[in-house]
Amino acid sequence: MGYVLVLPEFGLVADPVAGIVTTAGVSYQPVIDKVAELELIADDLVGMLSGEGNLLNSFPGREKTLSKAGMVTALWYGLAVGLFIAFIFALLIVFGGI
Repeated sequence: MGYVLVLPEFGLVADPVAGIVTTAGVSYQPVIDKVAELELIADDLVGMLSGEGNLLNSFPGREKTLSKAGMVTALWYGLAVGLFIAFIFALLIVFGGI
């Protein structure tokens, strides 16, 4: 049985017996390989949110680096905000606001 042309400019045909859309002599393996690589990268990005596990392009033994870096960053931001608030209170006390 023959095929039905779906999108001839992309080489897509429909097989009416099987009920699927497939390619007509064009290999999409390079595209499939790129999609598989992008899926690995997307999974790695999602894995970065938890801070656990090994990252895709990192050296071995660096499993908890994201959580440690997040704690240090939060410490420094907290210190900066706390000192800023203390400075505002000190100005208010010195100039008679409180």
